[in-house]
Amino acid sequence: MDQHLLEIFQKNKEVAFATSVDGKPHVRIFQIMKIDGNDIYFATSPKKEVYAQLRQNPNVAILDLKGASFARVSGTIDFDIPDEVQREIYDSNPVLPHLYKTYKDLVYLRLPAESADYFDLRTTPPTLVHYDF
Repeated sequence: MDQHLLEIFQKNKEVAFATSVDGKPHVRIFQIMKIDGNDIYFATSPKKEVYAQLRQNPNVAILDLKGASFARVSGTIDFDIPDEVQREIYDSNPVLPHLYKTYKDLVYLRLPAESADYFDLRTTPPTLVHYDF
């Protein structure tokens, strides 16, 4: 992943996470759990509405804003996450063990970045860089 994108995602782990079901957008805040190359990992409860939405339509976009610069990534969610990655995510996040008894109480999501945009409104003219992965 490009250094500009990585810096934004590493500094601000809370992102707007957008799904679409029946042509209607749904946006909520998600926390990035792990970044590995062009893959961004998330976790959620299988009981949440977002999980059902993702099962119906796994295409998502995320947006992360840091001051006047922001990054947007689009792709298709992969639900097949190796057990060791699930454990790593659960064990490395101090909040998850307080909310869930075991790492198996969650579903883990991998967003392989298919495309991304980096915007910086501080420059003149504003910077826009598009990436296809």
